[in-house]
Amino acid sequence: MTANQQRPGDEGPERASGPLAGLLVADFSRILAGPYATMLLADLGAEVIKVEGPGGDDTRTWQPPVRDGISTYYLGVNRNKRSVALDLRDAGDLAAAQELARRADIFIENFKPGGLARFGLDYQTVSAANPAVIYASISGFGSAPAGAPLPGYDLIVQAISGLMSLTGDPAGEPFRAGVAVFDVMAGLHATIGILAAVNHRHETGRGQHVEVSLLASAMSGMVNQTSAYVAGGVVPFRMGNSHPSLFPYEPLPCADGELIITAGNDTQFRKLAQILGVPQLADDSRFSRNEDRTANRDQLRPLLVERLRTRAKLDWFRELIAAGVPCGPINTIDQGVAFAAEVGLEPVVSVGPGDVAVPSVRNPITFSETPAGYRLPPPALDQHGEAIRRWLSEPDSRPPDEPDRGLTPRRTTRDQRL
Repeated sequence: MTANQQRPGDEGPERASGPLAGLLVADFSRILAGPYATMLLADLGAEVIKVEGPGGDDTRTWQPPVRDGISTYYLGVNRNKRSVALDLRDAGDLAAAQELARRADIFIENFKPGGLARFGLDYQTVSAANPAVIYASISGFGSAPAGAPLPGYDLIVQAISGLMSLTGDPAGEPFRAGVAVFDVMAGLHATIGILAAVNHRHETGRGQHVEVSLLASAMSGMVNQTSAYVAGGVVPFRMGNSHPSLFPYEPLPCADGELIITAGNDTQFRKLAQILGVPQLADDSRFSRNEDRTANRDQLRPLLVERLRTRAKLDWFRELIAAGVPCGPINTIDQGVAFAAEVGLEPVVSVGPGDVAVPSVRNPITFSETPAGYRLPPPALDQHGEAIRRWLSEPDSRPPDEPDRGLTPRRTTRDQRL
């Protein structure tokens, strides 16, 4: 690839900047885990081309809710990308997809393992033409023969991993988490793997295959619960909102509702007891240490509740927080967004110009030198298809004085860029 090789990206306010500017991502993923990963990369400056089938990403149809007729699920994970619709069964479209893979710094997909081989878009074929490519695969259960055929839906992984056995009332049925937690974890793990591979390529000039599965992310992401079994031989069980190793670490009733109180160490518990007006509890041998409080939670809980019920939850919240006791009200999503704004996190950003701008949740990473950018609203299906197809049909380079035609040159050579 030459210094003048084109890369998609309009001049002006939509031009990518950030710590990953100059990297081109061929995004063959859909639904959540992959698109979340590529959105994070795009926020940090990578140029992401979202390749969709003729029917588009499935989440375009996952509604309600909607904004201007567009699924908010789709809107939530597809900003800062350009869309091209390619039918891989069509020879011309397949050639364009293969050319995009040849030019890409990063290729990401979440087809069933082996599903892209018949199109010449598997790792072995893509890396033969593009040895420096970082090729990331996200699957449900890995690429080994036993796991590869299994469908990779988050809810299935929540069930199979054991997470649902931990979620819900002890006397009730297992519940799923309120968000596709393992899709998000897998997207984060894929992003970490890709960035590690970028650094490896900086050192060696070589790309590699990065593989992430939802089930592997689940095993890692359940941290203390999987460790309880792997390291301790203990099979965790459903405890509702209680914690197996800490108390108090759960909702406790106040005069007008519940307040989450998380006294994670003995010092915090002593402060809690003082604020509640029962300082003697911190010196009681049944409650003085965390392991004692956990073992005797049934004796301690009513003593705390007796005091908490005397006042409103927000009154306790303000006083306990001021004293250094971690706690918080149980909010709805709108209240959670409002609280994030109240504490200065500025959780909502406007993506895109003027009347086409779309409200979106801010990238959670703050940089002192290279902030995340919000250039493009989530694209309509094939919105940038004409320009991308034209770019892919042209040679790798163009003279510096050639008109831009809606696509900007890549900033540096591959070696300089990394």
